[in-house]
Amino acid sequence: MYDLIIIGGGPAGTAAAITASRGGAHVLLLERGRFPRHKVCGEFVSAESLELLGALLASPHVSLLRDAVRIPRSRVFLDGRVLQARIRPPSASIARLDLDAALWQSATSAGAETRQQQAVQSISGAGPFRVVTSDGEFEARAVINASGRWSNLNRASEAAAVKWLGVKAHFAEASPPDSVDLYFFDGGYCGVQPVDCSGNGSGRVNAAAMVRADVASTLAEVFSKHPALLVRSRHWQPLSDPVTTSPLMFRVPQPVRDGILLAGDAAGFVDPFVGDGISLALRSGALAAECLLGFFRKNVSLADAEANYQAAYQRRFVPIFGASSKIRRMLRLPRALRKPLLFILESTPAFTEYLVTRTR
Repeated sequence: MYDLIIIGGGPAGTAAAITASRGGAHVLLLERGRFPRHKVCGEFVSAESLELLGALLASPHVSLLRDAVRIPRSRVFLDGRVLQARIRPPSASIARLDLDAALWQSATSAGAETRQQQAVQSISGAGPFRVVTSDGEFEARAVINASGRWSNLNRASEAAAVKWLGVKAHFAEASPPDSVDLYFFDGGYCGVQPVDCSGNGSGRVNAAAMVRADVASTLAEVFSKHPALLVRSRHWQPLSDPVTTSPLMFRVPQPVRDGILLAGDAAGFVDPFVGDGISLALRSGALAAECLLGFFRKNVSLADAEANYQAAYQRRFVPIFGASSKIRRMLRLPRALRKPLLFILESTPAFTEYLVTRTR
């Protein structure tokens, strides 16, 4: 009997495993894939989570954060305009290939039992819980679902009216700018930022796009949708094979379901352009584990731990989803209606920076 079974070995799941294990819980962390691996992600870690990430990483992996490329500004390319905003303090750019592997190893170092290539098929019970996997059955007093937005455990019954997909790859670029650049076009956007700069004029950039399936399905097609991005990408050399994910669906955040705590994208999928997905995953995973520690120590009931998590999640994270949703609707206004708003944003960087802070 484990105290806690965590499903999903991404940032949310590993943050929960590390936090719970260090708090004395007997933890089993299950991941259906195998590390290291590429994931469709902007690979942007906002400043609000850098301290938490540093605390989660085991000592052999702290250099990953110390050596990460810092991103002090953002640029938005839309309707022929360029909106700029400072990012204070600067964010960090860390490839998921490296981040996920370091957090997984840190969870093992913290004392969690970690198993890869373990696909969870079903969860039953209400405490204790019975978790059936592709390689056996396990029991636990509590479960955290951090399996992502579209695993077999989280599929919504409704189909999306418009299918959105994500696609990303790494490219070599000479002297990439120290900014996260968002190129918007009708039917999607593409984010570009450096993830490695050697200092000798060469660098690696991550290009990650969210696009309607009827608009584009490859990065080459995405690049062709924005004139400035097309010109910039002509000089790139591919460094990784593209990876894709679909469908991408926005739902009302749900931090608790059937007695199970949900963290990361399993709880709520934030608009990728705000760049807070990794941060929300780390913070929600750690918070879920913290709320359960009182239950493991027999200070509160499981129902109380769930209620505490739900209340804290609503207070800390739901406003971020609301703000990002409003900005998404603003960006989808007809071009004629966007024009005066973009003029204000372009001429008033402080207002643009304020909008960025609303999504943190």
